[in-house]
This record gives sequence, structure tokens and C-alpha cells, in this order.
Amino acid sequence: MRKIIFFMLLLPAFLATSKLYAQEEFIEPPSRFITSIPFEQLTGGIILLKAQLDNFPDTLRFILDTGSSGISLDSSTVEYLKLKPVPTDRTIRGIAGIKKVSFLYDHTLHINGLMADSLNFHVNDYEILTQVYGDHIDGIIGYSLLSRYIVKVNYDSLKIDFFSRGTFNYPKGGYLFKPSLNTLPVTSLRLKDERSAYTRFLFDIGAGLCMMLNRDFVDDSSLIQKRRKFYLKQAEGLGGKLDMDLTVIRELKIGPYKFKKVPVLIFDDIYNVTSYPYLGGLIGNDVLRRFNVILNYPKRDIYLTPNTHFLEPFDYSYSGIELYKIDNTIFVGDVAKGSPAETAGIKEGDIVMAINTDFSQSLASYKTALQATKERVKVIIKRNNELFSFEFKVKSIL
Repeated sequence: MRKIIFFMLLLPAFLATSKLYAQEEFIEPPSRFITSIPFEQLTGGIILLKAQLDNFPDTLRFILDTGSSGISLDSSTVEYLKLKPVPTDRTIRGIAGIKKVSFLYDHTLHINGLMADSLNFHVNDYEILTQVYGDHIDGIIGYSLLSRYIVKVNYDSLKIDFFSRGTFNYPKGGYLFKPSLNTLPVTSLRLKDERSAYTRFLFDIGAGLCMMLNRDFVDDSSLIQKRRKFYLKQAEGLGGKLDMDLTVIRELKIGPYKFKKVPVLIFDDIYNVTSYPYLGGLIGNDVLRRFNVILNYPKRDIYLTPNTHFLEPFDYSYSGIELYKIDNTIFVGDVAKGSPAETAGIKEGDIVMAINTDFSQSLASYKTALQATKERVKVIIKRNNELFSFEFKVKSIL
């Protein structure tokens, strides 16, 4: 009986204490809308948005990149703005190299009314990106900024909305991912071809492709059918250019969503960017642009909702040439051996004057023309101050 009385005496105190703790428990406020900004889409779905640094009046162009663990500025932009970066021993790693980087500490980025201060930019040379996209790239926005906000990317309206941290209601009809997120979002996906394979991939909005697979992962999993044909292709990334093999796989499953006959690039991970077997590779924005995406890094959430691009066909074209724009002139870069372009007689270093009847010198238009699978294209080339005309049929990798 004494024990029961003792418990009854304690119960009011316990309830009072519990009530006090409940009153003191932090209730997170709802997130609030901060600003909306339009963006452009470059080749492969790459997002290009505009912002300003500190009090400089110049509008700068940044690529939005979930595959970047920080935030960065192009070295030529830093030189133009007469900024003085601080050398460090820190390195960044990419598919084609490892580099030491300098830093610009404690700077502010202005994005249409949003002011993000105390940002530390690392400085890198993005000349190759400028040449690939034909538009000067001033920097890359990654985790350092994305981790501060809830970011909603709408590929239908071509707008990005920024919200403050807090409770957030996701729209109906989508799927919530809970990625592993230190500075880079990693999620598990299933691939199917000769066999099925289920492993982790980097969620990389900054990669203008469908998927990149580590060759060791492909070999170890015996994923790809032996009769699959491979096409040599050059890709660009941090550190420069790298030769890869292009092919297709039967199926990619992202959460409940399935894609058939997905183009993939297979690469030798010389610089261990995937830390295989931790990662099998990355999924890029030519897949992810088919969803409207909500990046809620504070909650470690990524929410995907299929959009109007969900059923668009993938790019299966293969011409064998890469085009670059340097000082307003479009050049032929790598020409793959045995490709339609090489067979026709096109060479690395040729200057492209026109494709078909298009003399616009628009890099985006020329790249689109080379995506016309099974169509004949006519390329007018300037070589040693002479004009030549070459014609070939664009292959399909299917």
C-alpha cells in the first residue's frame, strides 16, 4: 500500500513536469516564400541562373549544381572583378583531374532579392564549360547555398523559388526521397539490362547527361548485355575532357518511376570521384529535368513530381563530333574514330560555318541539328581559309 501511495504522490509532479516540457518544446515555424527567379536551360537540361556578387553591378551566370559541395567562381571572372583569392592546400576532385583551389572568403550573393552572406567561394577555371555551352559561366552554385534554403525547381515554368527553412507542404502526385546527404545527395536506384543492379548514385542536377556509370560497377555487376554496342564519346568535366563509352540500358527505376532505353556513359574513374563501391555513378539532369524538383536540404529531403517533360524521348543521336564556341567561333573538338563525322572527312580544329542552311553561329542550334537521328546533315567547314561541305547521316545508338 505504501508503494501505491508513493506513486500517486509522484504522479502530479510527473504530469506537471511533462506539461512544462511540452510547452517548452520547439515548434518549427512554417517556411516562407523569399523570391522567384527565372532560369535558362542549356544542353542536357543544365540550369543557368543569374546573380550578383557583393556590390558589383555586373550580372553573373551560375550553373545550379547538386553535384558541387560548395560554391565557386570562375578564375577569369575573379580577375575581371579584381578580387584577390587566398591560396590554400585544399583540393577539388573531378572526373578528369584533381586541383588545388584558392578561396574568396566572406562574400555575399544577391539573387533577385535574396541576400546570402558569409559565403566562401573557391576559385576554379571554367573555360571548358564556357566553350561547351557557348555562354560565359561565371561560377557554380552548390551545397553552400542550397543548404540554407528550400529550393523549388520548376522545369515547366523555368523558374526557381526560394523558401526559408521550416515546415513545408509538398504537392500531391510526387515522391519523397530521403537521400544520404553530407554535402552531396546520394540515393539508391535500380538499373536493369542483362541483369538488375541496385546501388547508390549521386543526384547531380549539374550534369548535362542521363547517367554516368563507373566501369568497375558495370563490370562487377555484369549489368549490360554482352551484345550491346558501344560508341566512343568525349565528355567534359572538372579537370578537362575524358573519353567514355556511350550505350543504352533497358530500364532505370527512380523510386516508383521507370524509364526505358536510357542512354548511359561508362567511364574509367581514374580520380576516384565515385569512391566505388560506395557509388555506382551519377544520375544527371537529362533525366532529372523530367521532374519538378524540391530540394529541402535542411530536412534532407528531395521531392520529385513528374512534369510535362516526363515522356519526352531521350537523345539517341551519335554524330561523333563535339562542338565548342571560342571567341564567338564554333570549332570542331574531338572527332571519334569510326564515327559518321570522321567517315565524312570532318577533322578536329575545323571551323563550323553552318549546319544545313543555318548560318546563325548558334551553338545550341547546331547541337540540336546534330541530334536528328537517322537524318542526313550538311556541315559547312572552314579549314585553312578554304570552305568545304561534308554530309553524313546521324546514327542512332538504339
